[in-house]
Amino acid sequence: MNDHDGHVMTFPATSLDLCQALIRCPSVTPQDGGSLGLLEGVLKDAGFTTERVTFQEPGQPDIDNLYARIGTGAPYLIFAGHTDVVPAGDQTKWRFDPFSGEVTEGAIWGRGASDMKGAVAAFATAACAYVAKHGLAKGSIGFLITGDEEGPAVNGTVKLLDWAAAKGEHFDHCLVGEPTNPDALGDMIKIGRRGSLNGTLTVYGKQGHVAYPHRAENPIPWLARFIEVLNGMPLDYGTPHFDASNLEIVGLEAGNAAWNVIPAEAKARFNIRFNDLWTPETLAAELHERCAVLQAPLRFELHFEPCNALAFMTAPDKFTELVSNAIETHTGRKPALSTTGGTSDARFIRAFCPVLEFGLVGATMHQVNEHVAVADIETLTKIYESVLEAYFA
Repeated sequence: MNDHDGHVMTFPATSLDLCQALIRCPSVTPQDGGSLGLLEGVLKDAGFTTERVTFQEPGQPDIDNLYARIGTGAPYLIFAGHTDVVPAGDQTKWRFDPFSGEVTEGAIWGRGASDMKGAVAAFATAACAYVAKHGLAKGSIGFLITGDEEGPAVNGTVKLLDWAAAKGEHFDHCLVGEPTNPDALGDMIKIGRRGSLNGTLTVYGKQGHVAYPHRAENPIPWLARFIEVLNGMPLDYGTPHFDASNLEIVGLEAGNAAWNVIPAEAKARFNIRFNDLWTPETLAAELHERCAVLQAPLRFELHFEPCNALAFMTAPDKFTELVSNAIETHTGRKPALSTTGGTSDARFIRAFCPVLEFGLVGATMHQVNEHVAVADIETLTKIYESVLEAYFA
């Protein structure tokens, strides 16, 4: 089969070959760049049944997704991931073309190497090797691959899961290939994530001339007081499996370019990463209560964006132990079980089956000169192979 540049490729390939071919597909969200077709061809060659599904929604880009399965019975282990990547930024600052997949100095370089084309390549290669060795699994192996994880996450995994459920598909466990390791392969398994809630605090004053402040009401000093109240005391102190929740101010706006005008309103945008002590509703109530304590003479409003990222956790069980043992066997490290980091598509999957995340080292993800060690891709492939062997043993 051919990669997107027309180069002839023979599969089954090594995980490094497949990773390089995927990096060469410029799949910056929402563009696919040929990445899903490349992966689909690999899986078809190995005997997987594949379906490409495109989802649409007004105001959002159309997104292509890939579903693949081999086997018909239970248990059903699904691998979830994404082939879309963030923009490369200023390409002149890269050592190599970010979509060349250059292999040098023991590493493969390019956008998506870490997040997460390396893990997609590793699991695909491991699954193909398992099928070649054992034929059809005792149960089923599948793939949920989206092109919308780095974007709005509206027409990707969340809809692909509903589409699969409507077809009668039932997953027993899921492994997501996000780059979970801070420093070295084997450091960490993600067993959950904190939730994420975006909000805006607006304080309304009265516009006027700065030379006549008694004729105006400046909202900015009061906005500062509101911010102090919001951040004045911790939301909580964490739980056994979660870090403390934190509220961070991410933007201040007054909509005023003039030097001699007191603005009519001032806004603060904020994000809260919250643990399992909170829901979006209880957080909103808490922040309203904190603001009300000020008894400000100016009107204020708290607005919260719709939240699709709730805090969740998969309780450690035999599947967690199985994955952990495979990691320790090949890396010599016993991975920590963590809920740290940002959001991922695991937040959608957790409603359908137990889900864990384990992939490559994330030290350079989203950065200029993103790269991962070739040895890590090869070891990750062996880890995934061991997971499959143990899972279907």
